[in-house]
Amino acid sequence: MAIRYSKILFVAAIALFATLVAFGNITDYGSNFAFVRHVLLMDTIFPDAAIGYRAIDAPWFHHLAYVIIIGLEALTAVLCWLGAWRLLRQVKAPARDFNRAKSTAVWGLSLGFLVWQVGFMSIGGEWFGMWMSSQWNGVPSAFRFLVTIILVLIYVAVPDAELDD
Repeated sequence: MAIRYSKILFVAAIALFATLVAFGNITDYGSNFAFVRHVLLMDTIFPDAAIGYRAIDAPWFHHLAYVIIIGLEALTAVLCWLGAWRLLRQVKAPARDFNRAKSTAVWGLSLGFLVWQVGFMSIGGEWFGMWMSSQWNGVPSAFRFLVTIILVLIYVAVPDAELDD
């Protein structure tokens, strides 16, 4: 039982994290929007970087990108909360039922991994050269987030056995 409860709590912890991130981005839209704007403008990458042509200076696109990010973070939170709830409802069920109940949590964790790996590490970090910015470099934080999420995903995905009576 301890392992099952542990998995539920780990999924809920990621749900809480994604909830707080989305909430912060919504309630402090301007501060966090500045981050997205500067990354897309590429205005703080190395001055001689040859990738500067990739910069996007359309304000509407900056807002669209930011709204998509917030939406994906919020969806990650919702899926993880629902996943934790589904797991909790099956915590004392046979292993087959508990393992089946993992799907929503797996989807939520997978989406969270993709948001921070694809969105921040790949697109922001590599395509827009975010790693070059001393002020707007979110790569280290994104890496911490995605590693935490993938470790929880691996742990949750390990099949559970029947409970000892």
